[in-house]
Amino acid sequence: MALYGKGMLMTFTETPVGVEEDFNEWYNREHIDERVWMPGFHRARRYVDADGDARIKYFATYETDKVEDLADPDYMELLKDQSDWSKKVMATFSKFERVTARITIDLSHGFAGACAYARFSPAPAVMDGLRGHLENDLLPSLIARPGMIGAVLAENDLAVVNEGRKAQGMAIPENETPEWIVLLEGQTTQATAAALRAGFGVGLPDHGVAAPDIDTGNHVLMFGNNR
Repeated sequence: MALYGKGMLMTFTETPVGVEEDFNEWYNREHIDERVWMPGFHRARRYVDADGDARIKYFATYETDKVEDLADPDYMELLKDQSDWSKKVMATFSKFERVTARITIDLSHGFAGACAYARFSPAPAVMDGLRGHLENDLLPSLIARPGMIGAVLAENDLAVVNEGRKAQGMAIPENETPEWIVLLEGQTTQATAAALRAGFGVGLPDHGVAAPDIDTGNHVLMFGNNR
């Protein structure tokens, strides 16, 4: 089965250790369920760093029909008026990054318990060639590895993400470069870690992306829900 749509919200979050229990309870008991029933949303999954070296400990994915659902007026109103529990938990965030993305390559197949990501910002001049390389060569070779399930490419849509920023009262950066995120899904974190190293360990030199410019993480599933 492919993803539930062509839009995806991704959040990368961290909170102090002393309030992590409340953070996780909120995520599992309120936040995921609330988002899944928003217009256009279908499935949400959240993950925790498996290896202890991700730049941000937690990340989550929310699958929508299309990326424009992430700027739906009802959704924007919800972002402006969060529940008391949401306000309490969100006030503790020590790290938070939000990406609203268009799925441009979907090679997913069912779902599994481990997910690695590679985040990078290619130059506009190389995007078409790099997208073709990912779709036709690199990602098929990575998901053919033992224990791998699927891979997707998500390209963030700055117009949509800025609507979310405005709704939350956040500043909009100037001259922001679109970010790409490759998600690699597998049976085990060992499988996803190996695929991540094989695909992105030395960067993407033929397309001008150096290894130090790729932010990576290897995570394990904590909770998910769908409708």
